[in-house]
This record gives sequence, C-alpha cells and structure tokens, in this order.
Amino acid sequence: MKRRAPITTLFVDIGGVLLTDGWQRESRRLAAKAFHLDFSEMEERHHLTFDTYEEGKLTLVEYLDRVVFYKKRPFTRAQFRRFMFAQSKPYPEMIELVCRLKAKHGLKVIVVSNEARELNTYRIQKFRLDGFVDAFVSSCFVHLRKPDTDIFRLALDLAQVPAEQVLYIENTAMFVQIAEGLGIRSILHTDRKSTCAKLASSGLQND
Repeated sequence: MKRRAPITTLFVDIGGVLLTDGWQRESRRLAAKAFHLDFSEMEERHHLTFDTYEEGKLTLVEYLDRVVFYKKRPFTRAQFRRFMFAQSKPYPEMIELVCRLKAKHGLKVIVVSNEARELNTYRIQKFRLDGFVDAFVSSCFVHLRKPDTDIFRLALDLAQVPAEQVLYIENTAMFVQIAEGLGIRSILHTDRKSTCAKLASSGLQND
C-alpha cells in the first residue's frame, strides 16, 4: 500500500477555528439591538454587499455606508466600528495548539480565510496571529473567496508544497469538501479534542 506523504504545511481558517467569526449573523443581530436598527433590513443590505467587501473591493466605510449609514443615524461610524471589532474573541486553546504543532513538527502555517480587510487586519494584530502564521491568503488581499477553488490553488502556490503535504483545518463542511477535491487532506473542526485526534491520525501528535 502506498504511504501517504508527511504533512509539512497547515492551512487554517480564522473564523470558527482560531477566533470567533468576525462579523457573523449573531454579531449583526446584537448590533441591530444595540443601535436600534431594523435587523431584517440591515441583513438584506448586508447580504447584497458583503461578498464584495470580503473580496477587498469595498472599504469598511463604503460597506457601512451601504448597510447602516444610508440614512442619518444618531451614532457615528467610529462607534459602530468599535462595536464590530469588539465581537472578535480568541479561541486560546486552538491558537496554542497550532503554535505547538508548528514548533514540534516544523510546519508552515498558511491562513486561508474569507475576511474583510479592516477586520482581518485588526484581528491579525489584536490576537498576534502574525506571530505564528507564515502567510495570510485572506479573501480581501487576494480578491478570491471560498468556495472558489482558486483561493486554495493560490495558497498551494504561495506555500510551494504539493497538495498531499497539506492538512487543512476548517469549520465549514462545504469548504472541507472543496479542499479535499483538490487533494488536500482536511479536518472539519468542531472542537479541539476531536481535531487533536484527527491531527494525530495524520501524524501530527500534540503531546
């Protein structure tokens, strides 16, 4: 039986794996409540434009102008922006896991993530993700967005490794399936314990 290639590179999502999602539905619901906005109207406008923002084709100011500040509001963009950014929280146990795996196994760590530029930059700096991530293939930087397979192909090109040497940690089932279709071994992340077990089965023990 042919032996599988050793893993040399981790592809990792940010939202749902290393941190909470940057601007998820529940965060938007909380914002609508805090700022007394019509949530259904805000959601409709959000869905019409957010993909474009995540692809780096809109600034945060432009996104907010379309979704919130298309009419006069009794609060400022700065106040709303601070609320948005405050929704990001770390998963310290997952950050620690990836750092330990990188150190123990000499891995490259590449983020492959759908994130809007200002949120992505804030999250990288706030939670010091650049301290252990070698490259950020973020949708806002590369103008490609999962589920587009080209974002994974670009990540492989930047990492300069064959797909069979990559293991991808992702919390969205469709994105796992797409990566696997390109020959990238993938883990559907639900919790640290099960992810550790799947990592170990691929030769990446944490202990």
